[in-house]
Amino acid sequence: MKPNVKVIVIGGTITMTPQKSGGIAPSLTGEDLISAIPHLVEIATVDVVTPFLVPGASLTFEQMSRVADLIKASAHGNVDGVVIAQGTDTIDETAFLLDLLVGAGYPTLVVTGAMRGVTAPGADGHANIVSAITVAASARARGLGTLVVLNDEVHAACFVQKMDTGLPSAFMSPGIGPIGSVSEGRFRLHTKPAISRPKTLDRLAAAPVAIVKTGLGDDGRLLDVLRELGFRGAIIEATGAGHVPQQIVERLAKLVEYMPVVLATRVPAGPVFNASYGFPGSEMDLIGRGLIPAGLLPPHKARLLLACLVGSDLSLDEIKAQFRVFA
Repeated sequence: MKPNVKVIVIGGTITMTPQKSGGIAPSLTGEDLISAIPHLVEIATVDVVTPFLVPGASLTFEQMSRVADLIKASAHGNVDGVVIAQGTDTIDETAFLLDLLVGAGYPTLVVTGAMRGVTAPGADGHANIVSAITVAASARARGLGTLVVLNDEVHAACFVQKMDTGLPSAFMSPGIGPIGSVSEGRFRLHTKPAISRPKTLDRLAAAPVAIVKTGLGDDGRLLDVLRELGFRGAIIEATGAGHVPQQIVERLAKLVEYMPVVLATRVPAGPVFNASYGFPGSEMDLIGRGLIPAGLLPPHKARLLLACLVGSDLSLDEIKAQFRVFA
């Protein structure tokens, strides 16, 4: 008996076609996509829905909450796996967010998209749909958390990042690599993510959290206005292993009195350090002043986690515990 896979199409390049006004924009429904790949019937019984069509950069928390509800509802319909087809601009964010919202006990969840529009030479959307459905239908994918599948590579949601603006091979897991691949029509699992999954959230209630990038010569003046602008948390995108200019340290020390502040790094691979450097503005100095290390999470994923934790009214100790999962 073939597996049952639900495909939820929400837009992005994979649904885009040329427009009279120029460029490409979302226009293809899920039915359009699936009907163009007739041999999918050899892989699984596919049910497709298109709740909305938007570019990846325009997705909202409310829309992703709706997608999470559709995924959870599929657990009552004898569904083995769910594929989300969306814009690649935010796949690494939405996959991580869905990993926080959809816990164990639900069908295997795979997120995919395309780097090239349907009419472009070498369009990759159909191949990515086939690979994503292959993974979602596979028993080997059970219990691995949310997965991202493009270019026949399978990545864990907590590690994957978009590393190129145009190549079909744009998605990588820096310092980690893909956990599997698709070849000869089947999912090959190479390794299981060793990291524990964070606590599953009951609902999506995201608080406003700012990302503040630091760099050479920065004086940190943006930090002084975060509170009055209504932010309830902040991610500091530091340099190196978690280091900021000495001149902004006091501003950060003041900010942690009002909101949780997470220390992340702009470096794609490797964690924020905890106990190596001891100069003013180093990771030891900042953690000692109350900043929370993001571990392996890049700034944009740290923002999502903090926004959800603060929005769920978790205590500071609970927030710290959730970030320790990624240490």
